[in-house]
Amino acid sequence: LMLRTPDTDAAEMQDKYGDEPSQFVELADGLTVHYRDEGPTNANPDAPAIILLHGSTADLHTWQMWVDALREDYRVVRFDQIGHGLTGPDPNGDYSLESFVSDIDELADALELDRFILGGSSMGGAHTIGYALAHPGRLDGIILVGASGAPIRREGGRSIVLTLAQTPVINQVMAQITPRSMIESSLSKMVTNEDILTDEAIDRYWELLRYPGNRSATITRFGTPRTAFEADQVAALDIPSLIVWGAEDPLIPVASGRWYEEHLPNATYIEYPGIGHLPHEEAAEATIGDLTTWLLNLELANQAP
Repeated sequence: LMLRTPDTDAAEMQDKYGDEPSQFVELADGLTVHYRDEGPTNANPDAPAIILLHGSTADLHTWQMWVDALREDYRVVRFDQIGHGLTGPDPNGDYSLESFVSDIDELADALELDRFILGGSSMGGAHTIGYALAHPGRLDGIILVGASGAPIRREGGRSIVLTLAQTPVINQVMAQITPRSMIESSLSKMVTNEDILTDEAIDRYWELLRYPGNRSATITRFGTPRTAFEADQVAALDIPSLIVWGAEDPLIPVASGRWYEEHLPNATYIEYPGIGHLPHEEAAEATIGDLTTWLLNLELANQAP
């Protein structure tokens, strides 16, 4: 097949994207997870911990600007979820919500994190809610960035998952034809601030999607049924929640963000005018300002007698 784009070389990708401060840890099911664990240089053992989850077909590097701003005061952990980045495919081919949730829990155990704040973008936001429902007692707060999982249908009645599955990148993945131009086109449709789509960023998405096993994992993941969360489930999560949304998000509409705001009992909702699906990158400075304010208020509330 002339147009077929081959997998990237695993060792080469590990050299390129797994350098300092990357680490790897093996979980119980034989999965080796690529993660980064950064924090205050004074090794403050009491620094609040935050785990960040990337979105579909992204990787831990999507959080770089947030990590740069947070790591002086917080312990910030991010990792490549199954079927993504240098973690690669799940050994059992299980891309259910429960599988993603279990990995978060196992990684937190491996890093000896008793309690933490959990945040996620897009797919990672749905995994954040899934984790909160399964392990509410372990979380000090949750952060949702353009999160999927709300029972909001787009016009034409298509679910968000189906819409995602019909994006050019995924269609091409299914045929094992993944030219760089497809990745660039797909990313440019997701954002309004195209300054973040540097050649380096597009290369990273393109190369890590082609990391051995990740394309077939993506196909399997999109074929795995997902059920939207229900209002009463979300209403039971009395955990401080920060909801961050791009007002022009073309992938997961603001109606989803407002649904989370309506049903999460302890929510702060912030919408960014003119911003698309990746506000943590497209409006990094603004989101970091609002995030750090929310984190400080959370700490003050926790210290209150």
